[in-house]
Amino acid sequence: MISIDQISVDFGNFQLFDNLNFLINEKDSIGLVGKNGAGKSTLLKIIAGVGKANSGFINKSENLEIAYLPQEMILVDGRTVLEEAKTLKLIDKFTSINDRFNFLDGGNIDKKTEQILKGLGFIESDFNRPTLEFSGGWRMRIELAKILLKNPDILLLDEPTNHLDIESIQWLEDFLKYYSGAILLVSHDRQFLDSVTKRTLEISMGQIHDYKVPYSKYVFLRKERREQQKAAYENQQKMIKDTKKFIERFRYKSTKSVQVQSRIKQLNKLKIIKIDEVDNRNLHFNFIDAPRSGSVVIETKNLSKNYGEHLVLENINLIIERGEKIAFVGRNGEGKTTLSRIILNEIDFEGVLKTGHNVNIGYLAQNQDNSFYKNRTVFQTLDDIAVGEVRKKIRNILGAFLFSGEDAEKKTSVLSGGERSRLAIAKLLLKPYNLLILDEPTNHLDMLSKEILKKALIKYNGTLIIVSHDRDFLNGLTPVIYEFKNKKIKQHQNGIYDFLEKKKMKNLREIEIKDRIVKKKNNKTSLQKNIYFSRKEKEKEIRRIKNKIKKSENKIDSLEKEQEKQNEDFYIKYKNLNKTLDKEMNIWGNLITILDKKNI
Repeated sequence: MISIDQISVDFGNFQLFDNLNFLINEKDSIGLVGKNGAGKSTLLKIIAGVGKANSGFINKSENLEIAYLPQEMILVDGRTVLEEAKTLKLIDKFTSINDRFNFLDGGNIDKKTEQILKGLGFIESDFNRPTLEFSGGWRMRIELAKILLKNPDILLLDEPTNHLDIESIQWLEDFLKYYSGAILLVSHDRQFLDSVTKRTLEISMGQIHDYKVPYSKYVFLRKERREQQKAAYENQQKMIKDTKKFIERFRYKSTKSVQVQSRIKQLNKLKIIKIDEVDNRNLHFNFIDAPRSGSVVIETKNLSKNYGEHLVLENINLIIERGEKIAFVGRNGEGKTTLSRIILNEIDFEGVLKTGHNVNIGYLAQNQDNSFYKNRTVFQTLDDIAVGEVRKKIRNILGAFLFSGEDAEKKTSVLSGGERSRLAIAKLLLKPYNLLILDEPTNHLDMLSKEILKKALIKYNGTLIIVSHDRDFLNGLTPVIYEFKNKKIKQHQNGIYDFLEKKKMKNLREIEIKDRIVKKKNNKTSLQKNIYFSRKEKEKEIRRIKNKIKKSENKIDSLEKEQEKQNEDFYIKYKNLNKTLDKEMNIWGNLITILDKKNI
């Protein structure tokens, strides 16, 4: 479908890509990975036709339709949400086997548009609102809706979950699982990659490495591959060293001139084995031990919050005890950040809020753009708020967050999203907070940084409130989940994945309840029967599709196991060949030594 042929990209003296070659086939679902700066977004732009390579070709099938969602885009005002979502040329062949989105009923474009928009978190009252009334994150969802409605042959998605809440991510995840076309996506969401993709392309040292497995299996195979590379590299370096030693020893002996020249040519032709680069950044930190607070850290009674006539929270009763680690989850706009800011005493409210004895709160805001003075350097940002002995440790703290040397003198206005997030977390190390409130802390952080932050929070001995949509980050970190929905909150035990599993079941029950309400309104007996038989037929069709999905999943599992077995067989053969090669090299070396002694 798409062939990437000898693509190279240079930025001055820096080579980003060096003759990349790979194929994207029909129905491929591919995760594009690599460390920050490896060129993932650049490659997507080149494939989409909005970026250019210095050399090489992109060969595409005839009439191939490509849709591209960048991380940042320029949005046009002047339309309502529904009008904007339908601006692309829509294709009547739009189909999906995902029964959760009710596409089995068919329907017109308006219905499909509304289904997509609702799945991405919009409600019906939003449809006729002008797009300019929405934040950048919500407008990015409109762009995503336009792309999904276009139903292209291939979707190119650059961090599509960045602006989605946890329910919308699940919706998109399920949608993409059964997408009829090909998908190439960049994401730092490990769970999203594992759920959606079956193949992983890694950009490393300007090259593409192709793994026919999802992300988690790729991590394992990559580690094995690098160990093999390292062993092969060390063997090659030993051979080079021995050969050079031979050349130096006999360079000026006429009886050895032929052998010397032969080995010089051998070295000149030798292709040096490279070891894939590993992200060895020394990001490391631990939060300061939390001073002991009262047993009850936060308590609310009948707490409510209005923004004008818009009621966000109603009669919230909540108790957070010392040492608890909890997550606030739910759709955007349900009041998660609002309650966080109420606890911080930043906004007014109705009802009662009690903060416990000796509670000292550290806060990480979702939007870091407003957290720093643009004309201050990274060092000055910490120096301005540090007091006492900790001021002597500012350079060490910055170094732990990868701001060493010249990086500490950068203006905060030029920092990337990931750098701003790391600096904001570094600020939390300046004081011994015993309550941390973190609002979307993993936004803009790469996988390594997220893992290190998670480990530090697991070891943190204070109380923790996290607002997040990152399921993998919350897993094992926050055993208690508070769901925000319909102006209320509800506690769930046993962690994020238990909550999500129950959530899916609950959603299905809600659909059944709605079906019953519809039937009550249609009080004609014949119509009720039609609805009943229609539903039964639909359920039969859904069961048929689910059975097919199950068979397909079993086949995929079988193929993956066979693939893993072949990989293992390959590795065993590779190691045996290495042993044989080492043995033969030793024999060769001994024979050369014997021959040298005979000729001397």
